[in-house]
Amino acid sequence: QVQLVESGGGLVQAGGSLRLSCAASGITFSIHAAGWYRQAPGKERELVAQISSGRSTNYADSVKGRFTISRDNAKNSVFLQMNSLKPEDTAVYYCNVRVGTLAYWGQGTQVTVSS
Repeated sequence: QVQLVESGGGLVQAGGSLRLSCAASGITFSIHAAGWYRQAPGKERELVAQISSGRSTNYADSVKGRFTISRDNAKNSVFLQMNSLKPEDTAVYYCNVRVGTLAYWGQGTQVTVSS
């Protein structure tokens, strides 16, 4: 059974930082791509950042230069370091791992950025 458990969300002032963590179990994490998505109220879920098994990364234009995705395969974990946060970054953030044609999701963690 695949499980993804996120942590690290919270309330922060604009300009602040947060680090999200996602711990995976039930899969051979190191061979799969992982990513972070977010969904703001009334909006569709959108990709924030992805990291391949080979550690290639891809970012949404809106977070380039501010967010950094990384992974620690020894800990079966993927991280999202978020700096210079803006109110428009407020959303529920979801961890995602793709296993072939299947996509697994965590339960989400709320990030709220106050102005």
